[in-house]
Amino acid sequence: MLWPVKPQTPYPATPDGSLPEVYKHVLGPLETLTFAAAHTKTIALGTSVLDIPYHNPVMLARRLTTLDQLSNGRLRLGLGLGWSKDEMDAMGADMKKRGAMADEFLPVLKAVWTSNPVEFHGKFYHVPKSYIGPKPVQKPHPPIYLAAYAPAALKRLAAMANGWNPVGIPVDGMAQMFGSVKQMAKEAGRDPSSLELVVRANLEITDKPLPKERWIFSGNMDQIKEDLAGCRSIGADEVHFDPTFSPGAQSLERWLALMEQMHKLV
Repeated sequence: MLWPVKPQTPYPATPDGSLPEVYKHVLGPLETLTFAAAHTKTIALGTSVLDIPYHNPVMLARRLTTLDQLSNGRLRLGLGLGWSKDEMDAMGADMKKRGAMADEFLPVLKAVWTSNPVEFHGKFYHVPKSYIGPKPVQKPHPPIYLAAYAPAALKRLAAMANGWNPVGIPVDGMAQMFGSVKQMAKEAGRDPSSLELVVRANLEITDKPLPKERWIFSGNMDQIKEDLAGCRSIGADEVHFDPTFSPGAQSLERWLALMEQMHKLV
């Protein structure tokens, strides 16, 4: 959303808490995916992730429906709660209420997508009985993936989402956490086998191997291959790569070359 000059919240993915320079220039995801939809036929169009506190669920549902319609049912929605106090302040959001708001946000999204007339009355959101259309191409609605880590967020995932979109968690940790999610889904009356594990891989490729305590998907190609094998072993449905953190990846040529390398590894 923005690149604060003096961040109130340290960035969790760097040792010193600073934001990468590349984040000073970021295109809006839904507009970018709409452009991609017009130039493609089959590839899925997903977000990883939109932060719930920065959006109104009715307006977002309408925008996402438009993308799903224009792409003939290729939308995949990744959502998160956000982490930056600077972004929260800029958007008028409350970090302390974001979890409670998410508990209502997802039902509003689903109501707009699946019912007519739509009606919802909660603590944070109110939708008067209204007709809202069109509906998404995908039925009952486009898949929803949550980037959840805290116990309450994992419970929300188990109860309301189609899958989990973790990043930066070691393979053993993902296996343990996803096992807990499936158990919570079962307790909520859902089929745990229906939940997908879609792993986000933030690539940082080096020439030499990194020490054992490295971040997942960082290191040389053998170590990346080892991480991929680990994701397969725990039943991950998909791994999607972001080479932003790899040296030189800001150039299109380097980015495409890295994608070719990943394609061969997979």
